[in-house]
Amino acid sequence: MAISIVDAAYIAGLFDGEGSIDFAKRKEKKSNGKAYLCQRITMRIEMCDEHVLRWIHEKLGVGTVRKRNRSPSRKAHWKDAWVYSVRFRQAYQVAKLLWPYAQVKLHKIEQIIDHYEPEHNDHNVVNLEDYRK
Repeated sequence: MAISIVDAAYIAGLFDGEGSIDFAKRKEKKSNGKAYLCQRITMRIEMCDEHVLRWIHEKLGVGTVRKRNRSPSRKAHWKDAWVYSVRFRQAYQVAKLLWPYAQVKLHKIEQIIDHYEPEHNDHNVVNLEDYRK
């Protein structure tokens, strides 16, 4: 994933403001009828600007962009919504890329990284107050 620092920071800002990160364990029923505890890792951005999501998809080179299904209760004059999503190991790749620039979603991004890379630590994180001194 070759991407400029500016683009990575911009995408991190979009995830911070418009995105959601789901890192949860849920019981899921499998085809054998048994329920298992499964890890769900998903990063998503939903918005009306399809071209922005297509640009993110092009820059990151992973994930999917799809039109969100319109529920019958949505008003006819509302714009169509689009969703960029990336899951599991691809979400891990994106999380590692966005980690230095994330603010709001930093904790969730670190959960994804720690899941795949348990030895990950935050020794490279600089406290802004210490940096200003």
